Amino acid sequence: MPGVFIASSEFVDAAAAQAKALGFDAARVFVAHPIQDRTDDEMRALADAALDEIVAALTEG
Repeated sequence: MPGVFIASSEFVDAAAAQAKALGFDAARVFVAHPIQDRTDDEMRALADAALDEIVAALTEG
């Protein structure tokens, strides 16, 4: 089963650099930054908003 890397938008460039360095370009989904101070309800909303993109990344190809 393929994997999907999920992180906040602050890490777009870092994720690309790490993927290149490792030679492993997993599907990536980014959510709004920051996430560390969000409430549980806000985190659920971020996850809900990203769900379709995550499912698409898992099922592509």
